[in-house]
Order: sequence, then structure tokens, then C-alpha cells
Amino acid sequence: MAHPEANAPDHPLLSYRPQRRRRLLLAFPRYTPSFGTFNHAYGIMNVKAFMPPQGILLIASLLPPEWEYRLIDENIQPVRDADIAWADVVFTSGMHIQRARIDDLTARAHAMGKVVALGGPSVSAAPEYYPEVDLLHVGEAGDGTLKLFEHLDRSVERPAQQLTFQTVNRVPMKQFPTPDYDSVNVMQYLLGSVQFSSGCPFTCEFCDIPALYGRNPRLKDPDQIVAELDTMAERGQMSAYFVDDNFVGNPNATRELLPKLIKWQKKRDYQMRLACEATLNMVKYPDLLKMMQEAGFVNCFMGIETPEPTALKAMKKVQNLRTPILDAVAMMNSYGMEVASGIIMGLDTDTPETPQAIIDFARASNIPIMTVNIVYALPHTALFARLEKAGRILSEEEAAGRDSNVRFLQPYEEVVGGWRRVIEEIYDPAFLYQRYQYNIENTYRHQVKPANPAAQATPRNLKRALRIAASLVWNAGIKDDYRRHFWKMAIEQGKRGHIELIFQIGMVAHHLISYGREVVADRLQASNYSPRNVEHHPAAEPIPEQEAAAA
Repeated sequence: MAHPEANAPDHPLLSYRPQRRRRLLLAFPRYTPSFGTFNHAYGIMNVKAFMPPQGILLIASLLPPEWEYRLIDENIQPVRDADIAWADVVFTSGMHIQRARIDDLTARAHAMGKVVALGGPSVSAAPEYYPEVDLLHVGEAGDGTLKLFEHLDRSVERPAQQLTFQTVNRVPMKQFPTPDYDSVNVMQYLLGSVQFSSGCPFTCEFCDIPALYGRNPRLKDPDQIVAELDTMAERGQMSAYFVDDNFVGNPNATRELLPKLIKWQKKRDYQMRLACEATLNMVKYPDLLKMMQEAGFVNCFMGIETPEPTALKAMKKVQNLRTPILDAVAMMNSYGMEVASGIIMGLDTDTPETPQAIIDFARASNIPIMTVNIVYALPHTALFARLEKAGRILSEEEAAGRDSNVRFLQPYEEVVGGWRRVIEEIYDPAFLYQRYQYNIENTYRHQVKPANPAAQATPRNLKRALRIAASLVWNAGIKDDYRRHFWKMAIEQGKRGHIELIFQIGMVAHHLISYGREVVADRLQASNYSPRNVEHHPAAEPIPEQEAAAA
């Protein structure tokens, strides 16, 4: 199927050549620890961060070759004063949860007289969040990026007032260069990341994706995706996550991609485990599910949001009503895909019975990984507009110390208490391992396995496996009090020769159980968008400079 972008002339950004040489520091801010960072798995897997920063790696590839740059992911190592002093310009990017770190990087750069440019999803959605930043890049890569580059070619002095460069004419995704994976060590990340499309056709009330990226998904060419996966695989990465907002937002495009992925996986004998995000309506396309199974997709994150139909109708998540949710999850499992789910609490339709309904849903669905957050109204969403009109959006001053900017219909403490109860119960070790046992029996056996697994037992892979095994045994099998659940699973799967499954379940379960206990101890936010400071968290401490240098 031809796409309008396929035959578009090359975007002017791609051929831009500056007159002056510049040195740029591309700094990706550290994440505040949360459910989605999977930080408790790092020690076991001998990694330092979750996924490479896809957006800033793309910007690195789009920079003019005349400009020199250093790319530093703060989740791997700290940005040092010497790095800022070296640069003419400090570039940064991030999501709302990284806002505090963006502000910190900006203040440090300004203290050294450096100009700061900020792009990415947070500033694109809410430029008003960043009054101190000098140069705002709003939107995706395109003419706004070109104008920013032209400005920096003229001057790297801090402007008298903030300047905004907004993209209207975007670079077609089919013209995107391969992200600069050479600037990072992919083996320091739990997962690789790859983007096939941008945008989502659905208009869920709480979601800002359609406003930011559009409802008509824009696409890369399948050959681009294969090239990116090759780059990661050749550097040793064995898992890749499709970060698309909706992997099946354009089902026909997904149909074009999957045969290429199947061919690639067969060529590499299923070296790479794949995962993605999608909507529940994908079960209406069994041909896609079959091809995803053959392409080695083993996990799919789905925004289930709530098991209550009236709440789904209220939030306009009607695509989740087309097939009964439990039937949809079971169908995904039958094609070898473990389902991970997003759940939202604090909805107007919630009742005192909602926490128990979510716990019961976990038991009925046997979904192991459930991302549960209280609702936060993002700018440029229908939810924000509705609540603002009703006077239910809290100012930053009013929301101080809270994890949501919404004035709930239930008392705030009751909502957070219900959230904490859900997390405590669904990540109870016995209950969690019970759900994993279901997936062992009903999901993982449907996954495509390598024809010659011994070929993957390279010296590098064996060394890594031994390190993981030792760390997993220590953390899950000896040190922690849930060890009997781990050993029951590990012994049973060891007898069957499912060593990789022991690693997978043991590592993820360790994170989920540890995360649940931190929630109960009130050490983590109840929303991934919360600006509440939890920098006291041990996992959020900066890496000492001497340790970073050694790394």
C-alpha cells in the first residue's frame, strides 16, 4: 500500500549545512524511579537503564555532520560540569516525569552561561512548563528543527527572551535516518527500542497522542525497521520494544511490516524477542496475531484502563468494548503473547468497590504485569478541557504534594488508598507467581522457539547468562522472603529446560514485588505524570563521577 509520504521530496532539514562549527551536548534527563523504569531488574540483568532514548538518538542522526556532539543519558552516567563547559549548546528532551531533571539541567547550564534548547513530548504538550529554557522546540522533527539549527548557526548566545521553534512541516518518517545507536551501548539497557509509526486513530478522553502526533499514523518503511533491528542485534541486544503509540493503528501497514519481520527472525533464528503497545481491538485481526506470533512478539502492552464497561464508555475507550476483555486477553495468550495492561484509578465512574473489581480482574485475566496509576489530566486532552471547564483542575500550588492535578469526586486520600491496596494485592508474591503459572501453561508454550538454540550459546551470551543466573539466585532465591515461590517456578522450568523462562519470570517478578513493597511504604508516586519529588529514592541517586568514568 502506497503512503503519501513515500514519494515526498527530501525534507530540507536533511540537507542543511551550517556555516559555523558548533559543539552540542545532547543530555537525556534521568527518570524518577517508577513502575515503568523497571529499575529493580537492573542489578539482576547487569544493565543500567530501561530503553535507549529513541528521540534524542534520532536528533543526533539529524545533526549536520559539521557539528560535534556528545550524547549523555543520565540514566547511564551523570552529566558533569566538564561536559557542559565543553559544549556551545545544551540540548535536552524528555517527558513530563522528567520535568524536574530538565529544570536542573537548565539551571546548571545557565550557571555556566550556556544556551539551552529543549524538545520532546513534554515541552511539545506544555511549553508553559519551561519558562526558564532559552529555546523551545515544539513538535516533531521538521521545519522547526531546521529553524532552530539555523538560529544556532548564527548565534549560541542566550537570547534576551525565550524563543520557540514550532514544526509544521514534519520530516516524513520514511526519510528518518537510523537513530545513532553508536552513541550508546545498547547492552547497558534492559530493552532495545524501535519506532515504526507515530499517531493513533482513537480519541480516548485522557490521551494526548492524537493532539500531539495526529490520528492518521505516519510510518517508516519496513526495511528501515529491519535495518534498526539489525543494528541492535549486531551489538548484542536480544529484546526490542516497539514504542509506537499503537502498533496496529494502521492494520494494513502492520500487515506489510510483519512478513519482513518474520523473514528477518527466521534468518537470525529468533535471536530477538519483540514486544509492542496496541489496543484491544487488534484481536479483530487474527491474521495479524498469527503473523505477530511468527515474528516473535512475546509481549503486548494494552491500555485496558478499567474492567468496568460504563467507565470505558465514559472515557470514550469504546474499542475495548468490541470484544469482551477477558476473551481478548485469552486470545492474545493463545498466540503466545503475554498481555501487560494499563489501569487507571480515580475516574469519575469509580466507586468504593473499584479497587476490588481491579483485583478480581487481575485474578480472572491472569495478567502478570499491570501498570496501575491514578488519573492525571494531561494538557491538550478532552479530559483536561472537561475538568478545567468544571473547575476541577488544580493549580500547581494546589496540587503540591499530590500525585494528580485532578479534583476527584472521591476524597484524594481514598483514591490513593485504593490504589495502594490494589498494588499491594496484585504484587503479592503468591498471587503474582500464580498468574505467571497460568501464562506458563497457556501463553509461553505458543511462542516460536529457535530451531538451533545452541547456536546462540556464544561466549558472550554464556558469560552474560552466568552473571544473570548468579544475581537472580542471590536476589530472588536467597536474599528475599518470597524465595519459595521463585524456587518452585525455577525447579519446574529447569526440569523442562526452560532456562530463559526462569530468567524472564524471575527478573520481572523481582521488580514487580519490590515495586509493590515500595508503594506500600509510600515511597513512589501514584501517577507516572506526577511532578512530586521522590529524588530521595536510592535508585534516583546520581552515579558518582568516578563510577561513571570507570563505566
